[in-house]
Amino acid sequence: MTWLSGRELAAEIRAGTAAQAAELTAAGRPPRLVVVTTMADEAATWYVRSLATAAAKADVGCDVIDLTPVNAADRIRTALTELSGLATVHGIIVPTPLPQGTRLAELAEAIDPGKDVDGANPASLGRIMTGLPAFAPATAEAVIRLLDHHRVALSGRRAVVVGRSAVVGKPLAQLLLDRDATVTVCHSRTRDLAAITVQADVLVVAAGRAGLIGTEHVGPGTTVIDVGTNATPDGGLAGDVDPAVAQVAGALSPVPGGVGPVTTALLLRHVTEAAARS
Repeated sequence: MTWLSGRELAAEIRAGTAAQAAELTAAGRPPRLVVVTTMADEAATWYVRSLATAAAKADVGCDVIDLTPVNAADRIRTALTELSGLATVHGIIVPTPLPQGTRLAELAEAIDPGKDVDGANPASLGRIMTGLPAFAPATAEAVIRLLDHHRVALSGRRAVVVGRSAVVGKPLAQLLLDRDATVTVCHSRTRDLAAITVQADVLVVAAGRAGLIGTEHVGPGTTVIDVGTNATPDGGLAGDVDPAVAQVAGALSPVPGGVGPVTTALLLRHVTEAAARS
């Protein structure tokens, strides 16, 4: 069984980002990311902390604006609109979860598509679905980059995605289709999940439920990508895939250390690309 680590790939991406950031800073355009948080959540807090640490290493400015006390969609949209209008801001993201009754797509409409570095604006997602240039959601792109890095073939293979969120599952299905994979998307209403996932050549799990996928869901030799980032009582992270799957799978991405570092590295790369176009 092969572990599909993302740390080496993330380091390569960060090196390129740092070089571009240095050029932009020297030209008087230091790249800057703003993270707008709206809810207190352990997994989101871990992600924002890791993002800020990575940004510092890549010489990308990273500010966190905490709107948790506001907790109102109209106030959040106003803040995103104002940030979009600032020439010194090149990337804006809004981590999930969001306040109850609030949809990411409705908030992300207020983000300038040129600064939508995590592909949350419906306009960005529409361009991705139709094959036009746009920033893809970083996690979805990270899955593809990780598979490529480890030379996992996609063309003509059966890929199963567990999870249908607009930030991972749906855009990832499109990116896999663009690579000529035959794609099935499963979700919470899917009947007999194991009967479908066990047929996958490549299985990507992004459901947000720790240990959802067990050995009965995986066929011998399957490549499994675990996108899950579930907070554990000891302050760590657990994936959506039971560790016992390593006994069956041909390859498995670890949590942490798999998709996560690549996602963070790509997001920062998107920021410097946005700054270069500004």
